[in-house]
Amino acid sequence: MTAAALSLGFTSACMLETKELVFNPDFRKDCEENYCGNYGKNYTCPPSCGSVDSMRARLLRCPHALMLVSVWDLDWRNGERLRAVRKQHNEWAARLMADFPQPGGWQYAGASGCLLCDPCGEALGLPCRFPEQRYSCLSAYCVDVRALAERCGVEYFRKDGRLSFFSLCAF
Repeated sequence: MTAAALSLGFTSACMLETKELVFNPDFRKDCEENYCGNYGKNYTCPPSCGSVDSMRARLLRCPHALMLVSVWDLDWRNGERLRAVRKQHNEWAARLMADFPQPGGWQYAGASGCLLCDPCGEALGLPCRFPEQRYSCLSAYCVDVRALAERCGVEYFRKDGRLSFFSLCAF
């Protein structure tokens, strides 16, 4: 699977056990501060996505995970380009999961909150149009991405015009 991930365009891919993941409930405070603007406006973001404990339990139900990383030369202040590369990252992950179906299915923690609809139905007071395909971000799951990167020997870029995007496909 890691070779297939790299062939799709990911910079790095790493297999691990979900019991190795580090969770930090303090990350939920970032969501509550609404830095990304999706708090209460996206079904896959807090508070709608579920509690810290329920999100953690979703990932830990799966014994294995594939961490995916894409690194981009990108100014984080360019919102349009930022959104486009996050969407690309998540589309590559969706393709990978479609190519490798798992008996128990996948639990995906994306490189952002769900980008399937713009805007999300929650912001419009409508039901989710794709409940089986939607995904939450690693922050909503409270996964410590720096610890994940360290575990997999991957550099975490967020400076000098380089950004790394991480996601996790648990199975």
